[in-house]
Amino acid sequence: MNPAFSVIFLTTLIGVGQGMFLAMYTGHAYSALNILPFETSASFYGVGSMIALVFLVGGLIASFFHLGRPERAWRSAARWRTSWLSREVIVLPLFMGLVGIYAILTYFSWWDLSVYQSASGSNLQLSLVIGVMATLASFALFICTGMIYACIKFLQEWASPLTVINYTLLGVASGFVLATTFSSYAAPELTQFYAVWAAIITFAAMLTRIASLYRNARIKFKSTIQTAIGIRHTKIKQKAMGFMAGSVNTRDFFHNQSQIFIKNMKWIFLTLVFPLPLILLWVGVTYSSSGILIFAFVVQYIGLIAERWFFFAQANHPQNLYYQTI
Repeated sequence: MNPAFSVIFLTTLIGVGQGMFLAMYTGHAYSALNILPFETSASFYGVGSMIALVFLVGGLIASFFHLGRPERAWRSAARWRTSWLSREVIVLPLFMGLVGIYAILTYFSWWDLSVYQSASGSNLQLSLVIGVMATLASFALFICTGMIYACIKFLQEWASPLTVINYTLLGVASGFVLATTFSSYAAPELTQFYAVWAAIITFAAMLTRIASLYRNARIKFKSTIQTAIGIRHTKIKQKAMGFMAGSVNTRDFFHNQSQIFIKNMKWIFLTLVFPLPLILLWVGVTYSSSGILIFAFVVQYIGLIAERWFFFAQANHPQNLYYQTI
């Protein structure tokens, strides 16, 4: 497939936003349950959620550059019964609304009503209830986004549960790395907490992404030259695709890059998304360096752009059996 950068930025930006919110809510929930041995101003979670919302808005804006008729974008929600794209279109603004409410409640703590308080001192606030709803919406959004591609059975590289798992883990990992960076400025006592979780989730994402690469390298494709033209003869060689000019078939379904470029892109994203951020996280926390932690997030996000490009480019549309023959 030919990767569209609007979709690449859409999926990576909303992934960071989802992960950032989940990081904020995790810290808030731990504090409410008195698991964390320190107190942090509620405004920290509010500002962090606003940062998450900025990334979500950025992803939403990027999506409009992929539309031929942006004024008709609202129609994309009409097929929610059968289309994962329509479900994503519905869940994304719902999630953004819940994150916005959560951010307001935590930032302006006097609006945050106490729903229940236990004898041990644990306090269930309205923001925590909204946070649960937003968390469910976040994971629903991960599933919708991943299933847009995993449900396409004839693109065998995508048709796997690993597609959804990788979208989820990569988004959450990038959000926790960003939360580590943010906490180093706004709440240094939380930096190590977020760094540990960021490292664990990044390592888990590395394992599942490598698993998907291993799977895709061993796919036995169902489509062949023989099945494309309906002839079972074993010796078929195509010389041309029948015409000289380009078309949507030659532009939108093939990346037009060499195999060497594709291979290099794979090793670039594997390095930038996984081991390098882990090393930078360790150095940044060890030396209490916010600059290094910022660099860790930037490096990982650049790697995620490369990973998402590779994800789309690796998918080999069956029509390329015909239209990519010169």
